[in-house]
Parts: sequence; structure tokens; C-alpha cells
Amino acid sequence: MLNLNQPLNATGTANEEVYKILIYDKFCQNILSPLIRVKDLRKHGVTLYFLIDKDRKPVLDVPAVYFVQANQSNVQRIIADASRSLYDSFHLNFSSSIPRPLLEDLASGTLSSDSIQRIAKVHDQYLEFVTLEDNLFSLAQKSSYVQLNDPSAGDREIEEIVERIVTGLFSVLATLAVVPIIRCPRGGPAEMVASALDQRLRDHLLSKNNLFTEGGSFVSSFQRPILCIFDRNLELSVAVEHDFRYRPLVHDVLGLRLNRLSVQGEKGGMKSYELDSSDPFWVANGLLEFPEVAVEIETQLNKYKKDVDEVNRRTAGNDGAEFDGTDLMGNTKHLMNAVNSLPELTERKQVIDKHTNIATVLLSEIKERSLDSYAKKENDMLIKGAIDRNELLGVLRGKGTKMDKLRFAIVYLISSESINQSEVESVEAALKESEVDTSAFQYVKKMKSLNVSMASANSASRNNIVDWAEKIYAVTAGVKNLLSSDRQLALTRTVEALMEGKPNPEIDNYLVFDPRSPKSSSGSGSHLKGPFKEAIVFMIGGGNYVEYGSLQELVQRQQPVRHVVYGTTEILTGVEFIEQLTQLGNKMGFGSSTAAPSH
Repeated sequence: MLNLNQPLNATGTANEEVYKILIYDKFCQNILSPLIRVKDLRKHGVTLYFLIDKDRKPVLDVPAVYFVQANQSNVQRIIADASRSLYDSFHLNFSSSIPRPLLEDLASGTLSSDSIQRIAKVHDQYLEFVTLEDNLFSLAQKSSYVQLNDPSAGDREIEEIVERIVTGLFSVLATLAVVPIIRCPRGGPAEMVASALDQRLRDHLLSKNNLFTEGGSFVSSFQRPILCIFDRNLELSVAVEHDFRYRPLVHDVLGLRLNRLSVQGEKGGMKSYELDSSDPFWVANGLLEFPEVAVEIETQLNKYKKDVDEVNRRTAGNDGAEFDGTDLMGNTKHLMNAVNSLPELTERKQVIDKHTNIATVLLSEIKERSLDSYAKKENDMLIKGAIDRNELLGVLRGKGTKMDKLRFAIVYLISSESINQSEVESVEAALKESEVDTSAFQYVKKMKSLNVSMASANSASRNNIVDWAEKIYAVTAGVKNLLSSDRQLALTRTVEALMEGKPNPEIDNYLVFDPRSPKSSSGSGSHLKGPFKEAIVFMIGGGNYVEYGSLQELVQRQQPVRHVVYGTTEILTGVEFIEQLTQLGNKMGFGSSTAAPSH
């Protein structure tokens, strides 16, 4: 794209001699941000880059590369830019397929302003997703949980959200060049997305210019991957609970966004860091518990000091002895080695300093808010399904922010096998004492009671439950299944079973969609051949680093080696997800008169 849609040269960069301008919108800026740095843009000959809605001055004799979403406002802006002859030529790249009406608008708009000759190329890039790591992507679609579970949402609105999710997933599959076998639970958003994606893939496979080849970049064998689609309601607790591993902690507490975060520096002032696959410490230790990470930082620092001492010792000569020239070659060799090792040592020191600073900030937050205690007690609740009443109320009246207490209370609600009315009232009273907005708590309580009544209701009386409750199909699904001693996440356990492809009561009722098979045979698992070596796991309604880490752990312990990619509509911290639950609580009339939750 940056090489004006021409093949790259032998070094993997664009032709630097052709200077160009890059224009993008906010959404596409987020797509580019984790993938390419400013210095990389320079290597590709990009000298200037702007947001499309900013006022820009003409730059004559220079081509412009546009990377934007296919929508009306962007198309109108492109027409205006072309009519003003801002740039020599326009290379248009849309993040998804541009609809025909918009393409016609673009053609007629540039024709009427006599600037159509400036439009050099129009490309559908199918890049409507944000790649955060090799095995992690987000569709960056905000508030999808609220929109899909909103009691007032009409069919049209739900269909539009499903359509957006399908477009994003189609882009991911087109980029990987694979047509997977799709599995999902019955009912709810997961089935709606799976069914619509199956149809989109079938329609596309009939077209002549087909984006899919059997030998896609993702496939390590002739076998196709499996795409497992889930809805956030499969396991609500994971989106709310505190976690004590490094990657989820950094995301949840420090607000990691698009692989970047800003923290207080040791000497005051804010320091901005990038945490991605180019950081070896982040890659190697992201799944460790925080205390283990602190030990690892210490180990790396000691190793670095030892290596520096070794370099100093080798280049120091004979400790002040008279130089007679006999060891000139030896000393020169040591000096050369020392000079060559300096960049690597400097880089290691930068990584150690970065993670020392991050760990220091995390530690102060952990101590101030007792985050270790929250994580342990929430985990115990989810394993045992209960907690001592005094301990429960002690946490709610102890350390932590309002949000920490609300999250803890919601985990208590989800983990309890039955609702103890007096205990729940005590929890509500404790939350109100701390001036916590309880809308989210009330919402989950309502869903839990509906879930219990839906489970016990027979089909005849089911009509008595309001229609929208059908959308919330199992807010606390699988709570009993969670109560295993080592507490493997329901998502991870289900993915493992789906990849095995063997009969299993937990997944026997999961639907199967195979876009390459005749329509009539879809929906039954008879033609499903397992085990699968590759899986794409997609969570509708918001995912997190806890689930991503759990799936990566699954891959690490499995033999033979398997490959799992995790994606979601958006990556959410616990606080951000609680805010969505609060919105739903307010929509259902549970607004609280107390102060709004503080972060």
C-alpha cells in the first residue's frame, strides 16, 4: 500500500525515491499504530502524514496514499481534496470493501469537479481490524456488549452490529486467506454472527475474483482451521475479575492501549512505553504472576551487570602494567568485541529500566488497593462457589477503589450457586456505604435471577418472561463447570474440546458451519474431522488479556504444537466492562442516586 500498491523491493521496503503523503482517518490510524513506527514510514518514502479531517495545504507533484474507512464523509472529503488538486495523484485504499453506491458517488463527484484523472487507484484492503500481536486482534468496535444486550434494541440495530462484526471477521479471514470451519453455541449473538459470516463466505466463494486460496499464510497443513465464535455471556466473570499476571495487570491497572502506555517516571514526569513483540521481556514473562516478574527483572539486571563487568575486565588491559606492544592483537580483538557488544547491552539496559519502572508503578498500585488480595479471593470464590460473609463484607469495607469493590461484589454474585437474599442486601449496603453506583450490580443480579427462572421455566410458561431476556442466554452459564480445583477458564476448556473434535457433552450441541460444503450438510458435525492444528477464537462483546493468556498457555502445554489466534470486538479492562454493565443497568431503570464509580 505504501509503495503505491506495487510489489516491494528486495529489502522489503517501498521505493524511497518516490516521496509520498499518507492520509488516514482515526480508525485506520489505530490499525497502523501497533504495526508501523514513524521511522518505518520514512523508510517507505512517507514524508508527511495527516488525519483526513484536518485542514491540509496543497503539496504539488507528490502522490498521496489514502487509508480510510469506506463511509460517506471520507468519500466526500476525498472528492473535495481531488477537486482542489491538493496532490498530484490519489491512491485510495479502503479498510473494507467499498459499497457500490459510495464508489458511484466518488466517480460522479470527481467527474463533476473535473478531477477524476487524479484518482490513480482504488483498492479494497480488507484490513478492518487491529493487530496487537501475532496471535491477538481486535475489531475496535466500541460498546458492542451494551448494543447487543440493550433491552430496547430493535432487530434492525442488532442486524447492523452483527453485520459490522461479520465485516471485521471477513477481513481477518481474507488476510489469512483461509475459509475455516465455524463452531458456535446455539442461540444469541454467536449464532447470529456465525450464520451471517457463513453466508458472506459462501457468496464470496461463488465470485470469480476469490480472495481465498487453500494455501493461505496461516495454514501449516492441508487441514483448514476452526473458527470458534463465543459471546461474552459464556463467562462474565473473566471480564470483571482482577488478575495477578503481568500482562493482564499492566492492561487493567495502567491502561495499556494499542500496545502503548504512559506511567510516572522515576524522576517525575510521564514516560511513554511500547510493549509489543519487539520487547523480549514482555513476550517471555507476560504470563507470569507479578512476584515472579519482579524476580525475573532482578535476575536480568544481575546478568546485565555481570556482562558489563566482563566487558570492562577484558578491555582494561594489564591493570596498569607497562605496555610493551606484545599483546596488541589480543587487546584489539577484545576492544572490537566490546564495541560490537555495546548496542546489545544498551538495548538490554533500556528494556530492564522500562520494566523496572512499570513494575514499581504497579507495585504501588497493588499495595494501595490490595489487588493481590482481590485476585486471590475472587479466584477462591469462583472455585468454591462461596465465601465467608465476614470476609466478603471485610473486603467491601477495606482498601481499593469504588470500582474494585463493585467488581468484587459482581464476581461474588456470579460465583454464588444460589442467591442468598440477606447476604446480597448486606453487600448492597456495603457498596452504598462506599458511595458506589450499584447499577451494574443490580443488572447482573436481575440477569442471574432471570437465568435461574429461565432454566426452570418450561416452554409453556417461557412467554411470561420478557422477550429481551431471550437475548441474555446464560449470563451465568457454566458457573458450576468453573468449580474445578485448578479453575481452567470455560473458554479455554471449550476451545480445547472443539480442537480435539471428539464427542464431548459440553460441545455436542454446538453448531457447525462449513462455507465450502453444500448448505444442507451444515449444522451437523458428521463431516467434522478433528483434531485441529489451528484455531481462531473470537469473543463477541469484549475480550481481555486474561483469556488471551489462558489460550496461549493451552498452546504451550499441548503436544503436538497447535496454533491459536484470539480476537474480540474490543479489548476491555475490568473497569471499562463494568461501565458497559452500568449503562445496561441504567437502561433497565436501576440508576443509582449515589456518586458515579471512580476509577
